[in-house]
Amino acid sequence: MLLDRRIDVDTRKLTPAQVPVETLRQIEQFLYQEARLLDERRFWEWDKLFTDTGMYWVPHKHEQANPFDHISLFWENRMLREVRIRRVENARNWSQQPQTQTSHLIGNVQVEGLDAQGLLVVSASFQYSEWRLEQRQLAGRYTYKLAAQDHGGWQIQLKRVDLINCNDVFANLEVFV
Repeated sequence: MLLDRRIDVDTRKLTPAQVPVETLRQIEQFLYQEARLLDERRFWEWDKLFTDTGMYWVPHKHEQANPFDHISLFWENRMLREVRIRRVENARNWSQQPQTQTSHLIGNVQVEGLDAQGLLVVSASFQYSEWRLEQRQLAGRYTYKLAAQDHGGWQIQLKRVDLINCNDVFANLEVFV
């Protein structure tokens, strides 16, 4: 699946979409809840926000079109996210002693449109503070492809994290941005 070029990561060729103010508010609350789960290190609950085929992607290049033609900082399906969660939560993981603490600040949430599959594409600016022996600041833009659920609510089909300094040299990025 990681090398399946049929995975649609395009977030530019979109059909315009209008959503009611109430729906936009629900989307904002969904994104805020996602950030809170990460900040509280509730990684297993966070992982359940993704569809079964949902992908987490952090490009290593500005305007990177896909994860297949250029290396990415992260390109993770459910299995790889679970491997990382197990590693981060392992009591013998020396790189998490002390544990990484994070704070996400999300704003400028915008509905971008619908993709070819009818998924709602939403973006948001973010500021990310991390502390583990020293403090680090990251910032950028999240782009989500969200699948509406029958029971209401949303699931993430794609989370793209575009860091403003994506092509920088990073110390370990242990937890999810």
